[in-house]
Amino acid sequence: MRPADLLRLLLLAAIWGASFLFMRIVAPVLGSMPTAFFRASLGMLGLLAILLLMRVRWNFNGKLKHCLVLGVINAGLPSAMYCLAALVLPAGYSAILNATTPMMSVLIGMLFFAEALTLSKIAGVAIGLFGVAVLTRTGPVEFDLPLLFGAAACLVATACYGFAGFLTRRWIGLQGGLDNRLTAFASLCGASLFLLPLFAGSLLLQPPASWGGLNVWLSLAGLGFVCTAFAYVLYFRLLSDIGPIKASTTTFLIPPFGVLWGALLLDEPLSWAYLYGGILIAIALWLVVRPSAAAKPA
Repeated sequence: MRPADLLRLLLLAAIWGASFLFMRIVAPVLGSMPTAFFRASLGMLGLLAILLLMRVRWNFNGKLKHCLVLGVINAGLPSAMYCLAALVLPAGYSAILNATTPMMSVLIGMLFFAEALTLSKIAGVAIGLFGVAVLTRTGPVEFDLPLLFGAAACLVATACYGFAGFLTRRWIGLQGGLDNRLTAFASLCGASLFLLPLFAGSLLLQPPASWGGLNVWLSLAGLGFVCTAFAYVLYFRLLSDIGPIKASTTTFLIPPFGVLWGALLLDEPLSWAYLYGGILIAIALWLVVRPSAAAKPA
């Protein structure tokens, strides 16, 4: 991997790690659904501007509807879940729980898509779940119902990511595929449409007591334009330059940045549970994503 690629990989991890910080700042002020809706819609507008500047050819190959549905699964629901979690969980918790995505993909592949399980993947799932238990039971936040609610919301989000991975391969990857940038833009359109009624309903039932100040809206702009629109472009560049396997290693790098930003900028307490739980989840990720041993010729 070239130094420039490594730098982009670290930058992407730092940006996605900061998304949990921004949600932790915005969601308690504006509410979970307004935060999720503004993130998706601002990301959509930012990506639209980028695609126009890049003069991307607008050809969805008849897959626009699939992209919109994927947007609900891959962006709309996860964004809503993480914003709900941000009401009760420190940014570091959400960042570490986000790293369970590959484990959720293994379980979903086994349950719904007839994917074969290996001993390594089974061990990875078991160790990962144990890591989640260590984090929630011994972390700096009191173990109570809101904590369980927030952790469950994060796991629902990672389950959505797992489903989206298989559906993307089935709906988008087959029959010639589709430009990843168009897929990302259409997905954010689908997410925005899905979140719009939830946003409107939250305004009717429980409008924000305050629309916040400059800090809140700068954080929201960072969440939408930087952590969503710009991050997508950066990620697709990495996919092109180093391939999907190496690009996926950003999953290992997001949790340390999430914990770091929360501790530095939000004064969130640090705990050995972050280290213990994080290491267990990192080991689990390695067991899940490592290439299977090639079969020996007979």
